[in-house]
Amino acid sequence: MSSSPYYLQGSRFTIRMNSVIGWLARHGFSLKGTAELSVRGRKSGQLQRIPVNPHPYEGAEYLVSARGHSQWVRNMRVAGGGELRVGRKMREFTAVELPDEEKLPVLRAYLEKWGWEVNQYFKGVTAKSTDEELIAAAPDHPVFRITVKP
Repeated sequence: MSSSPYYLQGSRFTIRMNSVIGWLARHGFSLKGTAELSVRGRKSGQLQRIPVNPHPYEGAEYLVSARGHSQWVRNMRVAGGGELRVGRKMREFTAVELPDEEKLPVLRAYLEKWGWEVNQYFKGVTAKSTDEELIAAAPDHPVFRITVKP
């Protein structure tokens, strides 16, 4: 068993599609709620951009990393926030990472909405999985509660 945190790197096709989806969001075209996330790089200090699926749940908004402990997740942990953009609408936010024991309802709701796109990254876990299966998957999928700055 690997001691490295779970991370599923994107294929060339996926990386190219992310570029297209990010470009679309940056220019005002959101696909089913996607936005472009900008977060300051923990080493470079430069803004790093990637498309994400902001997920509203019970009055709060969340970012879930379907691919695991990705670069944007590592950057977010250091930066503590970032920006979400769709066209000219930019929302600056702070972010707090949820502990694994608080992720279950958010992950289930996220998979109900976005499973068609992300189930492949959850190693067989879906919105219909048992609570125990989702809880077991929680450490592999960081979740941040975001608060938009006024």
